[in-house]
Order: sequence, then structure tokens, then C-alpha cells
Amino acid sequence: MSQLWGGRFEGGLDPAFDSFNRSLPFDRRLLRDDIAGSLAWAGALGEAGVLTDGEVAQLTSALEELGRDIATDPAPLDASEAEDVHSFVEGALAQRVGELAKKLHTGRSRNDQVATDLKLFLKRTVPDLIGALADLAGALVELAEKTAGLPLPGYTHLQRAQPITAGHHALAYVEMLARDRSRLVDAMRRMDTSPLGAGALAGTAFPVDREALAASLGFAGGPTRNSLDAVSDRDHVLELTFTCSVILVHLSRLAEDWIFFASQEAGFLMFTDAVSTGSSLMPQKRNPDAMELVRGKTGRVVGALTGLLVLCKGLPLAYDKDLQEDKEALFGALDTTLACTRVTAICVRNVEYDAERCRAACAVGYLDATDLADLLVNAGVPFRDAHARVGTAVREAVKRGIELTELSEELQRELFPELEVDLSAALATEAVLARRSTIGGTAPDRVRAEALAWKQELASWK
Repeated sequence: MSQLWGGRFEGGLDPAFDSFNRSLPFDRRLLRDDIAGSLAWAGALGEAGVLTDGEVAQLTSALEELGRDIATDPAPLDASEAEDVHSFVEGALAQRVGELAKKLHTGRSRNDQVATDLKLFLKRTVPDLIGALADLAGALVELAEKTAGLPLPGYTHLQRAQPITAGHHALAYVEMLARDRSRLVDAMRRMDTSPLGAGALAGTAFPVDREALAASLGFAGGPTRNSLDAVSDRDHVLELTFTCSVILVHLSRLAEDWIFFASQEAGFLMFTDAVSTGSSLMPQKRNPDAMELVRGKTGRVVGALTGLLVLCKGLPLAYDKDLQEDKEALFGALDTTLACTRVTAICVRNVEYDAERCRAACAVGYLDATDLADLLVNAGVPFRDAHARVGTAVREAVKRGIELTELSEELQRELFPELEVDLSAALATEAVLARRSTIGGTAPDRVRAEALAWKQELASWK
């Protein structure tokens, strides 16, 4: 196949460079978008008087036919030796309309073409990721409702700190996913401008109505305002890959939590057979491979972001072939993030908490120490003094191998003469949880209210 730029050259490409230079193996994903952009450009050229109505109609029919044919049978695309998706479309179009295909590229460059294709691709595919985030958030909210009153040790520094509920833990990740969704929505809003008509770098010399062209392609922000920036801008690629990285960092944190929770050392939950695997050697093993893969694949997406940032650093205006490297990194980040989000939702729906083990874990390890200090504060003791006195009590309890509620009455009177309460009742896990009823707290009633609020909020995501 002849190259779109071949007129300047006499010799052929070295086969190794030809292979190195080709992007069709990965930018073929833009075929649908390249056809959409070409359809719009044909119409714009018709409105500008560059093409006749008959030529526009002929090109439109052929492009639509090409899209249908490839969707039905991609074999011609698979077998093509075209340099890129744009070359493939133009070559396939020439087979259908002959010389007329050569007119379609009037006033247009592959530079504004690929920038437009990529934005069109993102406009139709990123909503799938937004939908997957909504589904995962919904699964976590359902889990939060079921476990709103289930005590669970909360940790700081991987040391048991205070009791929380499993529902509160689940809703923490819903908060993260909501921020992730907002980042995707914001990035999509910022990228919603059309580069088509920017040409190679200086704009088009033909009287194309770029406002109407942008509207025909569904770009709410209208046309780009500077042709140099239009063909070289990849901020949206960086933003979306960054957001994918943050999403996976969040999912990786959930994976880390639950992998630990599922260990025999913790034993707080179990993944069902649907998302667990075994060992080829050790028959007793139940491995949390789904969550481990989510945690592991995070590195791939963070690596893609790093690569893209370095790719764009120091690129001179306007277009440079370096930017061909953006697609594989972006496509990989989007694919991986979507797959991980969907698999995590499956895991959320296939996790079972061991309620007895969770409650038992909250009863040991002095998770009630802060509440004991709070009781002293309520009795008139300054918090710093209360903190110190409870610390002394913990030290004594550790020496004796007992919990704070098991301190002798004599030691309790010595350390806490202001208190006239039954510590066993006042420091019971249920009582500790119930006190955390302010907004953002872990009290079961508060968690149930937050879960209900999130159900209502998620309804607006769709």
C-alpha cells in the first residue's frame, strides 16, 4: 500500500523501520472513531463548497458501509499492511469510491485526525469505567448495609486502634470511588473540544465551519481555540491515566486490607470459591488471588502514567511522532482499570465476614482505651491527664495479661476514683461504637444512614 506521505520520497522503507513505525496493530481500536470523524469532515467540506452534494453522499455511504463491513468481518483490517488506522480507512475507501477518496483529506492532517479520533474514543469508552465504578460502589454500599453493626478492629500503623464496623470500612472506599468518579467526569468535561480542522499545526485553509463540525461530532465545548495546542495536547490522556492510577491505588488498598483480613492470623473474612484459588502442592490453601492480582496490576497502570509523563516532557510544539506512544499506554491503563474495577465488584459480592471472630478481636488489645479516657474527661479530668492515667492502666493490664475491664476493683479505684460506672458495660464494644454517632462516625445507626444516603446518591450516577 502506498503511504499517505509518499510523494516526497523515491525509496522504500527499511522493513525493520516499517514495522517499527506502524501503529495499526494498536490504533486500529480507533477505526470507528476515524470513520465518524471522516463522515463529519466530508459533511464539513460539502458545506464549505469543497465537495459537491453528490460527492458527500457517495463518501458518506462508502464510509458507513466500511464501518458495517469491518464490524461484521475484521479480516481485512487484520490482514492490512497499512501504516495506521487513517491509512487503512483511506485505502479501504479508495477501493469503494476510487479517486474520490483522495479528496476527503483536503484541509485535514493526520495530526488533527488522530487527536480527534482519540477524544471520540475516550468519549464513548470512559463512560464504561464510570459505570463500573458505580457498580462497585453499589456493591460496597450493599455490603455496608449488611455489616453496619458488625464490630471490626480498626487499625493505625497496622496496630489495633479502636473498634469500627465492617460497614464503616466498606463506606470508606465508597468515598474514594466517588472522588475517582468526579475526576473522570472533570477530565471528560475538560477534553470535550474538537481538534478537527486544526490541520497539521496551523489550521485549515478551507472555509470549514468548525463550530458546526464540533457540534456534529458531539463536542459540547466547541472547537479547540489554538491549532498548535490542538494537535499536541495530551492533557486528557495524562489526566485519565492519572485517574486510573488513583482508582487502582484505592482498589489496591482495599485488596491489601482484605488480603490481611482473610489471613489465618486475622480471620475476619473469607472469599468464596468464586474468587479464590488453591495451591498446586498444598491442598489446604485458599488463596485470595483475585485481590492479589488487583493489587499487582496497579503497578502496570502507575507505570503507564510515569511513561506518559516522561513522553510528554519537553516535547516541542506542535506534533511529534513521540505522541504515537500515548495510545498503548492509555489503552492498557483503561483496560486494566476497567477489568480490576469489575473484578473487585465481584469480590465484594463474594466476601463473607466471620462475625464471631470480628467481635472477639474487638474485645482484646485495649481498643477501648480511648473510651476510658473519654469517660474520665466526662468526669472532669483534663484529657491529657486522662490519657496519661489510662496509659498507666494499660501498662498494668499488659503486665497482668488482662484487659482494662478486668483490672481489680482496688486498682480501678486507685487509677480512676472519679468513675462510678461499670467498666464492663461502659467499655463494651457496642457501647464504644454507639458513641461515635456524629457525621462521619462509625456508630451502626450512622453507618446505616450513610449507606442509605449513598444509595440515593448512586441513583444519580446513572
